[in-house]
Amino acid sequence: MQSSLKGRLGLAAVLAVVLALFGLAPAASADPAPAPLTFGTSSATTTPGGSVQLSMTLTNNKTYDIWFVYQTIDPTWLTTQRPDLKYSFTGCTLATASGSTPCAGTGPANLGQNYGATIPPGQSRTVTLTLQVAADSGCNGNIGFYSYYYAEFSDSTNTSGGPVFTPETRVLCA
Repeated sequence: MQSSLKGRLGLAAVLAVVLALFGLAPAASADPAPAPLTFGTSSATTTPGGSVQLSMTLTNNKTYDIWFVYQTIDPTWLTTQRPDLKYSFTGCTLATASGSTPCAGTGPANLGQNYGATIPPGQSRTVTLTLQVAADSGCNGNIGFYSYYYAEFSDSTNTSGGPVFTPETRVLCA
C-alpha cells in the first residue's frame, strides 16, 4: 500500500511539472498596482510668458474605493539649480463627468482634495495644473517636477508611491 501511495504522489508531482511547463497550471493571482499616478503635459516647450498644462491622473486599480489622497509636487533638483527660471502654478481643474471644475491647493501643497475622492474601483481622476512661465524668465532651461503620493482605501489599506517624475518643459527663447 505504501509503494502504491508513493507511486500516486510521484505521478501527481510529474503531472504538476508537465502542466506548469506548458502553462496549463493555475496561476497565482496578484493584486494589481493599487493606484498608479501618471503625468502628461500639453506641450514639451514654451516661451517666457507662456503656459503649459500639467495633467496628473490617479487610477484606482484596486477593488475598493479610494477614500483619501495626499500628494506633493516639487521641482526637481536640476530645476532648482536655475534661479533664472521663473514660474508658478496659476490654476487647477478637476475633470469630472459633467466637465471641468476648479480645485483648490495649487502649487507644492496638499493636492489630495483635488482628486475628488472617493474614486471607485477601475476609475481615474485627472487634475490639471496650469504652469505659468514668467515673462522675465530665463531661457534654454528645463522645468520639471516630482511627486510623492499616499492613498487610503475603503478596506483600511493604503499605498504610497514616488517619486513619480513629470515630463520636463523646456523654456525656449523666441
